[in-house]
Amino acid sequence: MHETDLENVASIDAVPTILEVICQVTGLGFAAVARVTEEKWVALAVRDTIGFGLKPGGELEIRSTICDEIRECREKVVIDHVAEDPDFKDHPTPKMYGFQSYISVPIILRNGDFFGTLCAIDPKPARVSNPSTVKTFELFAELLALHLENRERVQATTIALLDEKRTAEMREQFIAILGHDLRNPLAAITAGTTMLGKLKLDRRARQIVELMQESSKRMTELTADILDFARGKLGGGVPLRSVADENLDAVFSQVIEELRAVHPDREIKVDMAIEKPLFCDSARVAQLLSNLVGNALKHGASGAPVGVSIRSVDGELTIEVANAGEVIPRHRLAGLFHPFARGSQSPQDGLGLGLYIASEIAKAHGGTLKASSTDKATVFTAHLPCGSVAQSEVAA
Repeated sequence: MHETDLENVASIDAVPTILEVICQVTGLGFAAVARVTEEKWVALAVRDTIGFGLKPGGELEIRSTICDEIRECREKVVIDHVAEDPDFKDHPTPKMYGFQSYISVPIILRNGDFFGTLCAIDPKPARVSNPSTVKTFELFAELLALHLENRERVQATTIALLDEKRTAEMREQFIAILGHDLRNPLAAITAGTTMLGKLKLDRRARQIVELMQESSKRMTELTADILDFARGKLGGGVPLRSVADENLDAVFSQVIEELRAVHPDREIKVDMAIEKPLFCDSARVAQLLSNLVGNALKHGASGAPVGVSIRSVDGELTIEVANAGEVIPRHRLAGLFHPFARGSQSPQDGLGLGLYIASEIAKAHGGTLKASSTDKATVFTAHLPCGSVAQSEVAA
């Protein structure tokens, strides 16, 4: 503990100046910042012009010091002339250490903890009890307490940040390993249910196989999300396979039809006008669209349609998805694209990675994904530069 206290006090640039000023103001030849506990008195910083012989890290027997009494009563002690002081002329400490003038002020932290003392001694009498001298000591003691508290807060914050970083790294590595390890058994289950689906089964058995296939498909999607998250956090972002695609409109139409099939009770209005060709990873852009529309269907007002606008102008693809519903507060909008974030407070299925992955796909294309929310609609807008091979390679 005392090694840490020594480092903390040594890191306070003002301490040598404080001790020098104390000696000049009082005329005393020895001044120190001391750590005082029930067991020890330890010098943390020292100015010694009288050959007292104590250096930083040096200790005195705690019971032999007046500072031990100050620790108990938390009051300063000021002595101009020990031989004439009725309270201290017969005290053993001045005789033991050979001083006649003495001043010591407690250093008390804001939380009420007693840290130690700011003290000074000299073998000659000195007028240290005048109010200005005492006030100077008290102000310096408060300043030292403030510095020590700030140092402690910085250290605690640094440790917390390092712990949080280590935890995050371990979590992300675990997720990446988990995602990889899930793929093989999922592939086996998918293959098995596909084979079972080709057999002649009664109605009940076919329902079970179809349920297994849907569950397998959902798990495959979740595993893909986990791996995309891990690539984005641990690797170089979402990988792309960009080509000049002539059929983006067909790819997007398929995404919309699949979502309509999953949500037959919801209306999805689409306005699409795309120049051809566009250079991009069509599978990833389709995933971005699916995640945005899926998010709108989950979190938007159940009776309201979801609006989808897909347009390209001069090689820039713009995808806009809008839904009615509860307004998302401004302070939460920026956090929507963080991993495991959700737009609403209500529990939903999934991992909360959809918007994060959509954002990473936009970034990988050199584009952006932003959100806005008013009482009319919540809108997600993706801008992706997809105009040329050169442009896309620079963005990636």
